[in-house]
Amino acid sequence: METKQSIRKQVFEYRRQAAPGQLTADSHTICEKILQLPEYQSSGWLYTYMDFNREVHTKELIEAAWAAGKRVAVPKVEGRDMSFYEITSFDQLRPGYFQIPEPEGCRASHAEDAVMIVPGVAFDKMRHRVGYGQGFYDRYLSAHRLHKTVAVAFDFQVMEEVPWEELDVLPQILITQTRIYRQEGFQC
Repeated sequence: METKQSIRKQVFEYRRQAAPGQLTADSHTICEKILQLPEYQSSGWLYTYMDFNREVHTKELIEAAWAAGKRVAVPKVEGRDMSFYEITSFDQLRPGYFQIPEPEGCRASHAEDAVMIVPGVAFDKMRHRVGYGQGFYDRYLSAHRLHKTVAVAFDFQVMEEVPWEELDVLPQILITQTRIYRQEGFQC
């Protein structure tokens, strides 16, 4: 099995080489699949990351959530932890941790039953996740277990097997532009 470091290098190269138009089209397909999830449709809150460096785009999803009357919160790194803050406009975002857009001057959200969109560098079909190496999502999700978690990735980010540890928190669903992988017994 490859190391997390070699997997990250490989996926970053795939992302670098991918055509921007294809990433946009595939992100749209992934967004459409999320919008069809019963958990998304019944939730009042969407917690999502702000895409950066050719990740699955989240702006369309955020705009759809606002249009549907949902409240939206995005993460802000605070030391070793991450908190979510409600945004009502993209104008409330400023470059933050590693220049990733973060909320500024917003109220902290304490919803515990949001649909949470989880990023990652790579996944396997069992939904094990290789993140960016800082553990922000694993720490957050370990303390906030009631969220419905939906990881998103392009097909090239899904591998046969990725390294994982017992403390890793697996997303309940993984969505790519062509597949949906679900936690056994978790119905969507």
